[in-house]
Amino acid sequence: MNAGPTGTGADDPTVANPTATEPIGPEGPAVPTGSTRRNSVLTRFWAQRQAKIGVALTALVVIAAFLGPLLLPWATGYSATEFADRPFQEAGPFGTDNLGRDVLSRFLAGGTSLILYSVLATALGLFLGLLFGMVAAYAGGTLDSLLMRANDVLLAIPQLVFALLAITVLGPQPWVLVTVIAVTHAPRIARVTRSATLDVINEDYIRAAEMYAMPRMRILFREILPNITGPLAVEAGLRLTYSIAAIASLSFLGLGMQPPAADWGLMINENRIALSLQPWGVMLPVLAIAVLTIGTNLIADSIARASASTNVGEK
Repeated sequence: MNAGPTGTGADDPTVANPTATEPIGPEGPAVPTGSTRRNSVLTRFWAQRQAKIGVALTALVVIAAFLGPLLLPWATGYSATEFADRPFQEAGPFGTDNLGRDVLSRFLAGGTSLILYSVLATALGLFLGLLFGMVAAYAGGTLDSLLMRANDVLLAIPQLVFALLAITVLGPQPWVLVTVIAVTHAPRIARVTRSATLDVINEDYIRAAEMYAMPRMRILFREILPNITGPLAVEAGLRLTYSIAAIASLSFLGLGMQPPAADWGLMINENRIALSLQPWGVMLPVLAIAVLTIGTNLIADSIARASASTNVGEK
């Protein structure tokens, strides 16, 4: 049998595997594509020392928050709402709170809601901002102008003021808390998404997809979205940090989780009156929120560095 042309057909790895890189030429290795690029970002991310520290700090708080409720009451001897001693006494490792409940038990039970609501708010805000940003950039024209002007109106409203107003009207329900934080994140995410989308909509692969009459939603989510994940990942990390701070702040103001629920932001508000007498009721949740915020910030910064390094390498 006659052999086919050398380097073509099924024997060519770049044809058989669309995610493979092009052969190395005289100018050096070609740009990695598809899963190869994602692996490159992950490798560069994990190679950074601050990324490892960020993951370790975040994992420490997350494990404590989700494992803590399962340890009660046998680990401390008390549940999160059980009376342990007189208020602000030294009973137990970290004493009691303003109502005589065990501080350690309240702390172990109080992190789940903060982290869960922060993740949900960030995910919802990311979805809304992603959808509006990509549609505005890809559609252009009048629709782009309308969406961005509406976006500017939301950006002009202070985030905390909008949250206070909405929660005061609708009540401090968990779904209201998540929705309000997500809506305040969406305009900022939309601007980043629109800018990133404008950088890729004129690429040849987008024009080819349009030439073959590919549906617009498929172009948005199959062709554009995978190529703007770098800036979106960075923005998601930043928004998660802001979500944690916003939900903890609202709980501190009495507009988040309501008593007798165990919540880190609520613990700070309840025990601040005796900070000098019994500091652990305030210090434990403050330290946990601080460590979680630092960890997520380090992760977001590491993702930004990894994404930027990969883009420079491709050029």
